[in-house]
Amino acid sequence: MTPPNHAARLPRHSLPHFSPRSCTDIICCVLFLVFILGYIVVGVVAWVYGDPRQVLYPRNSTGAYCGVGANKDKPYLLYFNIFSCVLATNVITVAENGLQCPTTQVCVSSCPNVTWTVGADQLLQKVGEVFYTADRNFCLPGVPWDMPVTQSLQEELCPGFLLPSTPALGRCLPWVNSSTPPELPGIPSNTTISQGISGVLDSLSARDITVKIFEDVAQSWHWILVALGVALVLSLLFILLLRLVAGPLVLVLILGVLGVLAYGIYYCWEEYRVLRDKSARINEVGITTNLGAYRNVQETWLAALIVLAVLEGILLLLLIFLRQRIRIAIALLKEASKAVGQMMSTLFYPLVTFVLLLICIVYWAMTALYLATSGQPQYVLWAPNASLPNCEKVQMNTSCNPMAQPMNYSCPGLKCVFQSYSSTGLVQRSLFNLQIYGVLGLFWTINWVLALGQCVLAGAFASFYWAFYKPQDIPTFPLSSAFIRTLRYHTGSLAFGALILTLVQIARVILEYIDSKLRGAQNPVARCIMCCFKCCLWCLEKFIKFLNRNAYIMIAIYGKNFCVSAKNAFMLLMRNIVRVVVLDKVTDLLLLFGKLLVVGGVGVLSFFFFTGRIQGLGRDFENPSLNYYWLPIMISILGAYVIASGFFSVFGMCVDTLFLCFLEDLERNDGSLDRPYYMPKSLLKILGKKNEAYPGDKKKKKK
Repeated sequence: MTPPNHAARLPRHSLPHFSPRSCTDIICCVLFLVFILGYIVVGVVAWVYGDPRQVLYPRNSTGAYCGVGANKDKPYLLYFNIFSCVLATNVITVAENGLQCPTTQVCVSSCPNVTWTVGADQLLQKVGEVFYTADRNFCLPGVPWDMPVTQSLQEELCPGFLLPSTPALGRCLPWVNSSTPPELPGIPSNTTISQGISGVLDSLSARDITVKIFEDVAQSWHWILVALGVALVLSLLFILLLRLVAGPLVLVLILGVLGVLAYGIYYCWEEYRVLRDKSARINEVGITTNLGAYRNVQETWLAALIVLAVLEGILLLLLIFLRQRIRIAIALLKEASKAVGQMMSTLFYPLVTFVLLLICIVYWAMTALYLATSGQPQYVLWAPNASLPNCEKVQMNTSCNPMAQPMNYSCPGLKCVFQSYSSTGLVQRSLFNLQIYGVLGLFWTINWVLALGQCVLAGAFASFYWAFYKPQDIPTFPLSSAFIRTLRYHTGSLAFGALILTLVQIARVILEYIDSKLRGAQNPVARCIMCCFKCCLWCLEKFIKFLNRNAYIMIAIYGKNFCVSAKNAFMLLMRNIVRVVVLDKVTDLLLLFGKLLVVGGVGVLSFFFFTGRIQGLGRDFENPSLNYYWLPIMISILGAYVIASGFFSVFGMCVDTLFLCFLEDLERNDGSLDRPYYMPKSLLKILGKKNEAYPGDKKKKKK
């Protein structure tokens, strides 16, 4: 005989997950939508007025971009006199005028690879003979073939010397090998700027390393995917097997902790006994900054012995008095594994969260880049020596057009150089405020996306718990139903919680910025106060994350607004604080063990495979020949950690949701026909309770 469907005739208050819903926190929802519209407007304004080429591509002296348009085949920028960028005769004057690297700059197809200077016998020759025929195409475009070299140097149309350079960020930065650098015109013999600029690039061989890294990734990417597949399978198996091995695994982990503490006690006792026989006491060492000296005195090991013994005793007492709650935690872990097994799609929801987070970050980065380049570049007239007779009539630092030819060739070195980006116009004057708006949008949208993921998963897992007959009463598409329900009714509540967390995080960012500015101060009181503020904000952020997480679970269950849900969740957890602590620590211990198992397993397999230590795999499974065998190993380990974290975050959300549902079930129901428990038989047995109705996880009998 089929038992009656008690869930169909139970009172509304005993079925919280299926209670009627309405939109929550409407004011915050409207505020969030208006903010998003403003965020979009900021992006449109940045797109219209910005020009990211100003950051991505270098400009030559005429204002043209290197690597774009007419200079498409000339991606690198060459400085005629790189030393003028850092060895100006009057640095203060240059800074006041806003000039950046006052020297001729030209786009080139490749950087010079040899040291060369204009010889005395070449000064009377033609430009074509010295530069063009010798494959030194580093002069400004349009310099006549028959122009004397002396004139080209005076007007800085051609370089007077070349240094072997390495491309970096689109610029040719010089480096000097172990040989003695040549005498350069106008440069002191003791100048070592070229070594300082390119020492790192030369020693690390950055370009070669980059090429080798790409080669290794190209040769091993398919094996890296295999390693990530192994990590995915291991993570999935660990979660699914928890329903069978959760109890023994928790017992093994607890015994392992006790065993480690016991070995620590034994080791400390042996060290203490040896030093005691030698009469090595602390008064013989005294107070010293050499901490290693304290390892050779008996009091150090005696103190460590006492601390470990106290910890061992406390842990044993906790196991004795909290054994019932540990059993409840294990039962909930098994139930969570069962819920994940029934809703396998939830394991892949972190991919949706990752895509949404990527969209938020990319949108902010592009908006910030376009805003930073929204001003038009300003150019002014400049000459190396404005006191020369022919330069006195030229008004220096006045606006000019870099694309036009100089009007006065009688002033040696006169050129139109970049000064700064214009700050006029509404967008430029509001640039700082728009950037602040963008940062606020970044934090708020990221926190909202994370809140959406938590609430959606909580809704899906709550539908599993509140299904009286499992799996018959579980919705057909629990994850998609929870996603649509959350977006339809609770966008405002998620925005409310995300806004609170965002304000705290913005305060932390501001505090970190202030701390970086005051880091040079030696006032210990100010540093202590700053550390206290940073610690308080860190604790506040952790607390708000904890409160928000449980508030989102209550929102998914009951559909109340954020404040009511946060209050109910907090009070419910406080009434069961011991159970909360036990479940939290047991879950953390299991998930830590799972991460170590997955990451460690993938890391060991990757190490043995990529180092060629696994023999007999056949020709199709040979390890690739690599420049750096550790590179695919590190990528595999990092990817395994990301995959394990994604899977276990879903499992952790499942445990937290089922735990709150369990506490609600325990407080709201009494096992009667009208208010039966929804918890599984294992929890009913542990608590010594029973249902007058059929147990929640019992299948319907056939006639």
